[in-house]
Amino acid sequence: MTTVADLAELVRAPAALSVPGDVVAGATAARALGPRTAALAGASVLLYWAGMAANDWADRRLDAVERPERPIPSGRVAPATAVGLAAGLTAAGLGLAAAAGGRRATAVALPLAAAIWGYDLTAKNTAAGPAVMAACRGLDVLLGATGGRVARAVPAALTVAAHTWTVTALSRREVTGADAALPLRTLAGTVLVAVAATASRQRDVTAALPVALAGWYVARYGGAQARVVAEPTAGRVRAAVGAGITGLPALQGALTARAGAGLLGLAVAAAAPLGRRLARKVSPT
Repeated sequence: MTTVADLAELVRAPAALSVPGDVVAGATAARALGPRTAALAGASVLLYWAGMAANDWADRRLDAVERPERPIPSGRVAPATAVGLAAGLTAAGLGLAAAAGGRRATAVALPLAAAIWGYDLTAKNTAAGPAVMAACRGLDVLLGATGGRVARAVPAALTVAAHTWTVTALSRREVTGADAALPLRTLAGTVLVAVAATASRQRDVTAALPVALAGWYVARYGGAQARVVAEPTAGRVRAAVGAGITGLPALQGALTARAGAGLLGLAVAAAAPLGRRLARKVSPT
């Protein structure tokens, strides 16, 4: 019998802590923070969980060989249950986005959902995989911006997308391990992402918070990648991917603080240590 714990593992439930910060960063940049922001963040979480379930459904035969302990190949979740859950969560996410943000939010949520399913079903194992997943996260940031000036959120969206590219590129070597060149490239990308997150015209004390949060992001995620460079085994690659997922709220917090919402940025970044704690119980990868 499938349990709630099995479904939580299927959708990588704790990893969803890395999702609301996308919407918050986009809303803050676009000057669109408000009651609808929370609802759009909820829609984003539903779409994220849908993508995780669809991912495992699409990978069920490969996982039977490489990760037989996963919910579907282990028999704890039926394939039909997984794909049905993915479809239901997608519909719920789109419905919530439409209810909260109207046509403007729907215009972003629909291509976001299409990109999620496109990655899982088609793009994941192609050269386009990292770019498609990066587009998913970039669109997620723009979803939060739909109540304001969306163009103002484009830099934040590109920054989160670039981070996502590094995580996705690493994730393709979670089972086999990698040569040192890959983590060197992604580490360089991570440093550039952190620099982009701190770029601001502010020159007073308020500029220190985005720098501190971006430094925290680099220390956690960049440090994990540096360990892969030293020893590029599958286990260290998986650890780096996990650090990239659970460390994303620190980057989102830096972007939020850079846009002028310092306390909110701290609140977003606080999801990073909580995500790391929960990742010990349910793997985020």
